[in-house]
Amino acid sequence: MYDIRWIRENADLFDKGLVSRGLEPLSKDLLALDDRRRAAISLAQSVQEKRNVFSKEIGQAIANKDTGRAEALKLEVARLKETLTASEDQEKQLIAALDAALSTIANTPLESVPVGRDERENVVRSVWGQPRDFSFSPKQHFEIGENLGLMDFETAAKMSGARFVINKGALARLERALGQFMLDLHTSVHGYQEVNPPILVKDHAMFGTGQLPKFADDLFRVLPDYWLIPTAEVSLTNMVRDNILDEAALPLRLTALTPCFRAEAGAAGRDTRGMIRQHQFSKVELVTIASPEQSEAEHDYMTRSAERVLQDLELPYRVLTLCTGDMGFGSQKTYDIEVWLPGQNQYREISSCSVCGDFQARRMNARFRASDGSGVRFVHTLNGSGIAVGRALVAVLENYQNEDGSVTIPAALLPYMGGMKRLERH
Repeated sequence: MYDIRWIRENADLFDKGLVSRGLEPLSKDLLALDDRRRAAISLAQSVQEKRNVFSKEIGQAIANKDTGRAEALKLEVARLKETLTASEDQEKQLIAALDAALSTIANTPLESVPVGRDERENVVRSVWGQPRDFSFSPKQHFEIGENLGLMDFETAAKMSGARFVINKGALARLERALGQFMLDLHTSVHGYQEVNPPILVKDHAMFGTGQLPKFADDLFRVLPDYWLIPTAEVSLTNMVRDNILDEAALPLRLTALTPCFRAEAGAAGRDTRGMIRQHQFSKVELVTIASPEQSEAEHDYMTRSAERVLQDLELPYRVLTLCTGDMGFGSQKTYDIEVWLPGQNQYREISSCSVCGDFQARRMNARFRASDGSGVRFVHTLNGSGIAVGRALVAVLENYQNEDGSVTIPAALLPYMGGMKRLERH
């Protein structure tokens, strides 16, 4: 969320950021609304000053036994009270209107973000690994899972509808192994603190990380007061809501493995088969709370941490810098990691690591006290997938499939599989 004072001081930069995202410039309209707010405040202050002066004069008139003047002044004070109430009501309405407008405006991209309209103009940052050369035509993950008798979309649909799956037996264990492997890696090697957070949150938590009000249609609401999290980013980032941290505690790195829930309202007709795009899925999330001076380095660190998962699993991938037109609402800059899926013969997103600057912090009032004594400032927040467990399972099935329909377990997961080395149909 923006500070209107920053927009007033940086109107050209603000509009440039919006235009680079393919949006209309808004500074003129926002500043006009803010001018009306400031005028209402000025009027209220002026009226209050007059009331104070007249109130004193009433006392003097009474002391001088000038009853006529005292009564006239009382009438004037009553009139000013009505004017003050009206101006204060107008001020509240204008503040609400301004806050509502600011809450739906996307973050300003950093200068280093490539300008582009959509995903076709994203820039490849790096490529890791070589796609496997199969001696047979590789299948897609849902074919593999169904042929093994371990992946059941039909039964899931009977109880829950489309975009759900039941994984059974060794496949369920493999999915669990992936999540545990990722948590162990991030906590023991990368220094993230494991958290088991709520997956039901209230409106203010969703607002704090930018899901509300703009993306309500993409979320699942539970009763009037609660929402199911679309990602543990919501819970983890809100842990510092309304806090003032010591700078010495930064960066604060957090991770969690949770169920996630998305309505996929804008994905009609996309990835309708399989596990790529589901209403319920598991994901290991990475969140960092940093000082402004740390955030760029932490963005690279988080991305490398997510990459390490795929490297240890020996899954080919590439890293993209998203262009301005493809970035998320709250992001200043985003790196997407795309894993190679031989069954689809293409790279697909498996992680997205973003730096948000103080955009979320302002919505949550999350701050830190500078160690140099310069005062209290807003933190910077970062979030990323470390990684999506369901999509990792998809990648393992497709990259490690064998011609006989079995799937070899990646070496990194063997300690979690109880001696099992292959998925086979029994």
